[in-house]
Amino acid sequence: MLPLVADPHAWASLATLTALEIVLGVDNILFLSIAIAPLTSVRRTSARRIGLSLALVMRIALLTGIVWIVSLSKPVVTVWGLALSWRDLIFAAGGLFLLTKGTREIHGLVEGADEATRRAAASFLSVIVQIALFDLVFSIDSVVTAVGMAEHLSIMIGAVILAMLVMLAASGPASDFVNRHPTVKMLALSFLLLIGTALIADAAHFHIPRGYLYFAVAFSALVEALNQYAARRRRSG
Repeated sequence: MLPLVADPHAWASLATLTALEIVLGVDNILFLSIAIAPLTSVRRTSARRIGLSLALVMRIALLTGIVWIVSLSKPVVTVWGLALSWRDLIFAAGGLFLLTKGTREIHGLVEGADEATRRAAASFLSVIVQIALFDLVFSIDSVVTAVGMAEHLSIMIGAVILAMLVMLAASGPASDFVNRHPTVKMLALSFLLLIGTALIADAAHFHIPRGYLYFAVAFSALVEALNQYAARRRRSG
């Protein structure tokens, strides 16, 4: 451990991997914002903390089982000539889950579903189960990225912990902001649909670079920020 502390390359690797994990964690924050929206304000805080804690535990557990992670990439079934691994199947299931969740939430937002009905239908346990399923899919993606960028397990775990602390601090304000602005919530749901599509494409061995997705969302977020600024100017004027 001491040689790593004195190694500038180790610190650079930790900083780079932490930044990347934070970027990948945007998915977690957006999904948390959507999943916990039907809960009361007190339960939202508890669900957010439990969800991020589950994500941290899953990622550390998966990092310590790197050999098992590697085995997930071995083909286990062939469908229409396409060899699929457990990782592909998990990504496909996660993608379908996100598409279903995003579509249902957009339907409720557009149709104006009654808030009391939505809260009654979404129990605390069901929200936690949804978050756990989401964490499982994205923990595998996060761990694969970490293994590909760092050589030492301590650096990988350190980066995951640091990124999770940043996400924990940012998740509250981000969730409140998303749920206060319906147009921002719609943007977040659209991003979940994009991520779901990308996961299904990954499962079919057609990789869509995440940079394209993040650029699309960043551009849309910029347009939405300008819309919010213009709306405030109109109200103040």
